[in-house]
Amino acid sequence: MAVLVGKKAPLFEATAVVNGGEFVEKFSLEQYIGKKHVVFFFYPLDFTFVCPTEIIAFQDKMDEFDKRNIAVVGCSIDSPFSHWAWLNTEKNDGGIKGVKYPLVSDLSKTISENYDVLAGEYDYNDEGEMVFHGEAVAYRGLFLIDKQGIVRHQVVNDLPLGRSVDETLRMADALQFFEDNGEVCPADWHPGDDAMEATAEGVAKYLSHH
Repeated sequence: MAVLVGKKAPLFEATAVVNGGEFVEKFSLEQYIGKKHVVFFFYPLDFTFVCPTEIIAFQDKMDEFDKRNIAVVGCSIDSPFSHWAWLNTEKNDGGIKGVKYPLVSDLSKTISENYDVLAGEYDYNDEGEMVFHGEAVAYRGLFLIDKQGIVRHQVVNDLPLGRSVDETLRMADALQFFEDNGEVCPADWHPGDDAMEATAEGVAKYLSHH
C-alpha cells in the first residue's frame, strides 16, 4: 500500500455526477488547487449497504465542510449512469437522494490504482492470459489534500469498515490550524485545545500543563 502523504495527489480527468444529477465530463481535482482543501474518498460500490451510510454522513456534515472551505468528492468504480441512478433513488429504497457533492466514476479503475486503493490486482496466468486477483473495487480510502495539491492525511479501511466523518473534520481542523498558526497539534487535539511549538521546549511546556 502506497503512502501518498507528503506527495502530490494523483490528478485525473473523469466523468462525475454533481449536484445530485448533472454529468460533468473531464472532472478534475485540479480545479481546487489554490482555492480549497479537498477530502477525496473512495468507496467500493453503488447500491450497497455500508457505502450509503458514509456518503449520506458526509452530506449531512456539508455545512461543516463548507465553513472550512473544504470540497468533498467521492469516487467508486461504478459508471456515471450508476451514480446518477443511485443519486436519484430515495433513501428509504436504498438510495442516496439529496447528496450534492461530486461522485467520480472510475470505470477504468485507473484512479483507484493511482491512489493504490484497488482491492486486487491484474496478473497473468500460466497461459499468458490476464486475470484479476481479489475484488475489483476500491478499499475505503480517504485523502485530505491541501490547497497546493499535496496529500496531508490518508486513511484506508477494509471493505466492511465504515469511516468517521467527525474524525475527518478533526484532521482538517488540525491541518488548517497548523497552516494558520504554525503550531503542531497533539493527540486528540480539537479546536480550542492547546497546541504546541515543534521544539523540545514546546513539548515540555505542553506536557507540564496536562
